[in-house]
Amino acid sequence: MERKVGTISRGVRCPIIREGDDLASIVVDSVLEAAESEGFEMRDKDVVAITESIVARSQGNYASVDAIAEDVKAKLGGETIGVIFPILSRNRFAICLRGIAKGAKKIVLMLSYPSDEVGNHLISVDALDEAGVNPYSDVLSLEKYRELFGENKHEFTGVDYVEYYQNLIKEEGCDVEVIFANSAKTILNYTKNVLTCDIHTRARTKRILKENGAERVCGLDDILTTSINGNGYNSAYGLLGSNKSTEDTVKLFPRECRDLVFDIQKKLKERCGKDVEVMVYGDGAFKDPVGKIWELADPCVSPAYTDGLEGTPNELKLKYLADNDFKDLSGEELQNAIEAKIKEKDGNLKGDMASQGTTPRRLTDLIGSLCDLTSGSGDKGTPIVLVQGYFDNFTN
Repeated sequence: MERKVGTISRGVRCPIIREGDDLASIVVDSVLEAAESEGFEMRDKDVVAITESIVARSQGNYASVDAIAEDVKAKLGGETIGVIFPILSRNRFAICLRGIAKGAKKIVLMLSYPSDEVGNHLISVDALDEAGVNPYSDVLSLEKYRELFGENKHEFTGVDYVEYYQNLIKEEGCDVEVIFANSAKTILNYTKNVLTCDIHTRARTKRILKENGAERVCGLDDILTTSINGNGYNSAYGLLGSNKSTEDTVKLFPRECRDLVFDIQKKLKERCGKDVEVMVYGDGAFKDPVGKIWELADPCVSPAYTDGLEGTPNELKLKYLADNDFKDLSGEELQNAIEAKIKEKDGNLKGDMASQGTTPRRLTDLIGSLCDLTSGSGDKGTPIVLVQGYFDNFTN
């Protein structure tokens, strides 16, 4: 019988993960138990995805605010530090900021406006227009910001992040000056020692600062790249991808986890005889059209994946074929023609009109986004996701 179902994404429950747990065995057991419980079979080219959170937890990859402070002080001098372009997040940045403040005598906090890098708004674009402010050139003091825009609370969290961050810094005994600007060079009028906290634009920001006279420049990816007093670390991403664990600790992005995905792949082959792809995923790469927030606060969607997930989709647009190449066909004749076209398609459809409108994004970004939406970030209790049929097409 012809298959009537395409891609299926299932959240899979597993035990609460603690440091030192055999995560590979837990993942394999959980997926196969779910298959038995729900009555489905594993297939070749299925994808098993594990959220980065449980990988980091199994590794015990945590760090204290004191460790952050020590590394910040060592790398940026411990005097006046420019902290620029942080995202507005209690979960992602607030605890990091506490550690940064403990490692400095004064922080010049430079916030981008009207929103941060991932779309959290301080103020609306309309408010800028009404005030006659040019965000590309104008530098605002805290006093000017308050005069023009007053108090602004985040529409989802109800937090005034300007006040919140300012108070966090003060609570650590650190002086603070808040400014608003979108040019990295602006901070050099205040200090030559800069911690740039942007995520996806960090390489450009570092380059601009160094070319314009900065003396010490670090990104969040340069802090906690090695262990400080036995704390966790991430040699590739440092503090990037971290989030709040307790009021005094952060959970870091998982360390080297390629061995984990290949171990899970091997164990699944041994247990069920199928060639399954495996990946670790964090934030999805998508934007909320209402809140305007871009989800990807991690440095990447997937820090590790098996070889079959390399590359981008290579797909034909069915409606293009139906409306152009086979516009005079219908019914079974149309279906057969499209199936034949798919079977004979070129291995690289870049530039082919029949592929226009398909998604030229990396497979790991697409599948990781699907998994992030499936598992959620709250109490679903499904940190493992099984994706079936993703690599199917109309001919299967």
